[in-house]
Amino acid sequence: MTLKLALWLLWAGFIAYILLLAPPLHLDETLTLLKNIFTLEWAAINPIILCLFSLVDIWLLIYSGLLFIDGRMQWIPFWPFAIASVGSGVLGLLPYLAFREPNQQFSGQKDAFLNLLDSRLYGIVLTLSTVILLVYGFAFGDWGDYVQQFQSDRFINGMSLAFCLFYFLFPTVVGDDMARRRFPNAQVFLAVVFVPLLGSLAYLCLRPPLVLSTIREQSLIANR
Repeated sequence: MTLKLALWLLWAGFIAYILLLAPPLHLDETLTLLKNIFTLEWAAINPIILCLFSLVDIWLLIYSGLLFIDGRMQWIPFWPFAIASVGSGVLGLLPYLAFREPNQQFSGQKDAFLNLLDSRLYGIVLTLSTVILLVYGFAFGDWGDYVQQFQSDRFINGMSLAFCLFYFLFPTVVGDDMARRRFPNAQVFLAVVFVPLLGSLAYLCLRPPLVLSTIREQSLIANR
């Protein structure tokens, strides 16, 4: 209950910050930035901004690798929040984290979509994409311009803070995923917690396949 309350307060607090305390929103500049991103006019964008925008999407894909599986066993599915997160980032994700219950089981069979999310190839592709983005951003980006935009532009400021929140929130779900896989390794959990982004990606690459258990098997265990 304490965690749920903290998540709802974080959700409300982040909304309040964006609306009341963040730098001004420069709508024309934000729309131009988004147009340049989606029309592949990347030469007009500071590589750090492009990298940050892409890494927020990477975070959503990392969470998807855990929460679509988790949502199978929750009273509320993850997919509506995944769709909301595409447009709102961490604001769309936080309500699911607050609504979900701790869950260390998985029943039934994986369909093709869950098989993809559960595969190590999924984690490897995300990791390679992330490394390319980081190299591009650090090698060619203008940090002075990024700092100036962070301090003066609501969209860049909010996106940067959302990236950090994705990192800080990930430990709230990775423990259950490890238990579902019978992979209770404290060192791995600490690596995920203390190594931003790359620790989470390494977990997706190294975690064992999901341990399947049918409802009938769980009933037999409960009756013993």
